[in-house]
Amino acid sequence: MCGIIGILGDQEASPLLLEGLKRLEYRGYDSAGIATLVDGVIDRRRAEGKLINLENQLNDNPLTGTIGIGHTRWATHGGPTENNAHPHATEKVAVVHNGIIENYAEIKEELKELQCQFETDTDTEVIAHLVTHHLKQGLNPQEASDKALDRLEGAFSLAIMFAGENNMMIGARQGTPLAVGYGDGEMFLGSDSYSLAHLTQKITFLEDGDRISLTKDTVRIYTADNDNVERPVRITAQSGATTGKGEYPHFMLKEIYEQPAVIGDTLNSFINPATNDITLPQYIVDALDKAPRITLIACGTAFYACMVAKYWFEQLAEKPCEIDIASEFRYREAPLPKDGVCLFVSQSGETLDTLEALRFCKTKDQTIVSIVNTIESTIERESDMVLHTLAGPEIGVASTKAFTTQLTTLACLVLALAGKNGSMSKEQLAEYGQALRHLPKIASNILNHDGEIKKISKEVAHVRDMLYLGRGSLYPIALEGALKLKEISYIHAEGYAAGEMKHGPIALIDETVPVVVVAPSNDRLFEKTASNIQETTARGGKILLFSDAVGVEKIKDQTSWAVALGEVHSFVAPILYTIPVQLLSYHVAVAKGTDVDQPRNLAKSVTVE
Repeated sequence: MCGIIGILGDQEASPLLLEGLKRLEYRGYDSAGIATLVDGVIDRRRAEGKLINLENQLNDNPLTGTIGIGHTRWATHGGPTENNAHPHATEKVAVVHNGIIENYAEIKEELKELQCQFETDTDTEVIAHLVTHHLKQGLNPQEASDKALDRLEGAFSLAIMFAGENNMMIGARQGTPLAVGYGDGEMFLGSDSYSLAHLTQKITFLEDGDRISLTKDTVRIYTADNDNVERPVRITAQSGATTGKGEYPHFMLKEIYEQPAVIGDTLNSFINPATNDITLPQYIVDALDKAPRITLIACGTAFYACMVAKYWFEQLAEKPCEIDIASEFRYREAPLPKDGVCLFVSQSGETLDTLEALRFCKTKDQTIVSIVNTIESTIERESDMVLHTLAGPEIGVASTKAFTTQLTTLACLVLALAGKNGSMSKEQLAEYGQALRHLPKIASNILNHDGEIKKISKEVAHVRDMLYLGRGSLYPIALEGALKLKEISYIHAEGYAAGEMKHGPIALIDETVPVVVVAPSNDRLFEKTASNIQETTARGGKILLFSDAVGVEKIKDQTSWAVALGEVHSFVAPILYTIPVQLLSYHVAVAKGTDVDQPRNLAKSVTVE
């Protein structure tokens, strides 16, 4: 959530700050703003809504100055209004903040007693007033900032600049990410390396508890006790190029269509093309083999990838697994086995709930293996071992290609483990490996059904509720399909294991509630799913079936709509059947006119609890 960018340089800061904010749009936001020093005085431009609104303000009323801070805000405390947009400022201080100040109400009451006048509903404004109060007591900017930071409780990263200080900026990280970038006679702060890639490739990632004092030529990183600390400087692999939509109307559609290529890229990083053998790092496979149990932990869509992986690990590699939602896991305080492996999955590598669960597992002496898409993320840096999905930047808030490459990576991991422990024969491994190699081609073929799915979507876009059904490893895909529809079309949707329909959800069925079923005919549970379909149609329900030609033919009399996809191996069906449910959600959202790439209330990278 939220994005921070800060610049100390000799060039006009506003255009560079705006470009940094554009690179942070993928995180999700509902307002934005920039502040600079103009002749030593803090000046601001802020706007509700999209960055184009802020850009229009800057065009109409330019903001000069070579030192500045910028922010994209996802509302927590206070609505998404221009008044609540960052930067927050007094006559002496401007601040941008990502996170939540848990004790802000207490601090606010204290400051009100000191005659501080508050203008917003946010928790962040207390930081500006608190630093200002300490400045008025005669402290210098660093001392005033440190004293304010000592009072703050919660997770936060922030950047602070000061009136009259043309060569100073203070930053801090506690729980949410922040990086410093090094230029030639200029310095930068940013929420991640991607936000800074247009400015510099030379990056230091701050760690929890770090504070930082910047000038144009110097960087001092220190602790709350004012002790200097050293953090490594690295050359980031992030590209300075921005990602555009190309010929596509939305990033989401572009990213759906990129799936054959990025699945292929991910496979090529894990499979020897000459032999089709899985070539994962042996130390990862050895750790999984040694573990008495694997605990898979993630949030949102990545959690559904873990659900699929549980089926695979247990059925194919005969390895016991537990799966947990990260936001619940550490509070459940589950016992973890000696030599256990905790496997974390995250697109951004910054999801705070996932990161905190990881840290909990480290205290229990678990081996940490992570699957991430974003290079140089906090989860990657804090893991013992890491695998990268090669989805490339995913800008649309609703995960598409990140999910299918997560599944692809997990599938390779399962086969590598099955080969190591002998739970699959060489012949089976060759068959399943070949199924993986065919993924890009079959994914491309499935995309040829886009027009057919678009036509169906127009017929269901008016509904208020939808249900999704699947069995076995397709059950998580039903959950994912329902989540996608909710995220971008705002239609209420729920996913269920098909066999659970008669245990309650069937009460919802009538002619106004379409039921989407994902059921390839070669699934050993297909006939049972067909029975569930009959139970639904007997009660007036309308079925949208995603199957293959054989499956569609078998139950065509029970369906209102059916899409006959090509035949796929049951092992990779969860990956491939994800694509049509993504397309359905996309086209329904377009038909309804919602903001597909940046749906309301959602953020790409959830960096608060």
